[in-house]
Amino acid sequence: MRLHVVNPNTTASMTAKIAAAARSVALPGTEIDARQPAMGPVSIEGFYDEAFAVPGMLGCIRDADRDGADAHIIACFDDTGLDAARAAAKAPVIGIGEAGFHMASLIAARFAVVTTLGVSIVPIEHNLRKYGLAERCARVRAAEVPVLALEERNTDALAKISTEITAAIRDDRAEAIVLGCAGMADLAAELSREHGLPVIDGIAAAVTLAESLVRLGLTTSRLGPYAAPRSKTYSGMLSSYQP
Repeated sequence: MRLHVVNPNTTASMTAKIAAAARSVALPGTEIDARQPAMGPVSIEGFYDEAFAVPGMLGCIRDADRDGADAHIIACFDDTGLDAARAAAKAPVIGIGEAGFHMASLIAARFAVVTTLGVSIVPIEHNLRKYGLAERCARVRAAEVPVLALEERNTDALAKISTEITAAIRDDRAEAIVLGCAGMADLAAELSREHGLPVIDGIAAAVTLAESLVRLGLTTSRLGPYAAPRSKTYSGMLSSYQP
């Protein structure tokens, strides 16, 4: 099967890290097609960045659909543009945030999320309520690490994330941790060993779930808000994105 993994920001090094994380857990015979848009922000940190990331990301999904993708994975923990992507894509679409939450709920009564910056806490809390998992999440914590700082291992990013995990175990009684950024994908195993509890990377969770959907032959339902968009004209720079 062919899984399309889209990094909604435009940072190539992060796309490469995401692709490596996806390939490390994919089944033999699963092809990982990692892409990023040509337009949009270099990182997604809060509602404002999300809005500018969606058009380029939807373009990647449209192109991957045409190239025969069996499923799409949105590799941004805020699940940027997930609902729009599900309406537009022929293949099923999974966001790494939703995938990480669901995976954590299968192995722990209470989990915590450790994300990058405080500006991302409310969007993540909003998604937890939307997915019906807010009661299972003890707390969303921010390590106050800019997304692009995760691209450099010589920063104190890992130490700050580790500190928040310690606090989540001690103060929030968390039994598992969901890492709240695609840029943290390569840290999950190390942090799990250090803290002695499951640490979940949303990319790995999403790849596993996407493979399951494809194997089961399940696709997005069209009997509600994910019905295909009605044909209409999109003006200006968005003219190439019309359904």
